[in-house]
Amino acid sequence: MARRPIRPKPVSPEVLALAGAWSLLTDLLVMSLLLGVAIARWAPPEDLPWTPLRLDQPVGLATGFKFALAARDPRQCRLVLREGGLGFVEEPGRVRGACSTHNTLRLQGAQLSPAAPVMTCPEALAYAFWIRHAVQPAAHANLGEPVVTVEHYGSFACRNIYGRATGMRSEHAYANALDVSAFRTISGRRVSVLEDFNDQGARGRFLRRARDGACPWFNAVLGPDYNAAHRDHLHLDMGRFAACR
Repeated sequence: MARRPIRPKPVSPEVLALAGAWSLLTDLLVMSLLLGVAIARWAPPEDLPWTPLRLDQPVGLATGFKFALAARDPRQCRLVLREGGLGFVEEPGRVRGACSTHNTLRLQGAQLSPAAPVMTCPEALAYAFWIRHAVQPAAHANLGEPVVTVEHYGSFACRNIYGRATGMRSEHAYANALDVSAFRTISGRRVSVLEDFNDQGARGRFLRRARDGACPWFNAVLGPDYNAAHRDHLHLDMGRFAACR
């Protein structure tokens, strides 16, 4: 007697849909893997979030992300400074009434005058990236020569905002701010925030570009456009409040 042919059990629409979804997911994973390999091989390191942050690299797609991570990590912050050629000495934390400092150091060979002010490592890191990626390009573009000295009014000062008797503590009270007053070029030219910021020539363009170029690195950047109290300096800090004026 001839046997009846065994008919396969029909596949439900749900199973077919699941199989299709799994196949699509597998294809996407393979494509993502291949794309990742291609990016890792051909993209510059400054565009890759998993490569180390370096001061001597151009600013890329991932620089801001890596900079933020390094600024929050005291060890990584110091490593980036050291590998970028900036020396420093550790500064012990201090407590002076309401003015406490921690994670502080003194930069060496950083073109600052007076030399080696006390500042937090995130402030030092922001300063280093600002000088390298904003100040020097602005100086070459507008002044035709590099900056060799950055004059400042200081970083640590145990005081309230604007030196008032009451109110919020300034970021200077935590060594987390720097007030830059002027720049000197390699030929000896001095460009002053007080005298030259509103100049319509090369000096003013340089200062305004340097101010704008500080905003990606520091949390707060305040200058003569902000108020009269900042008419003679650029206030650069890594505090809680963001501003770029």
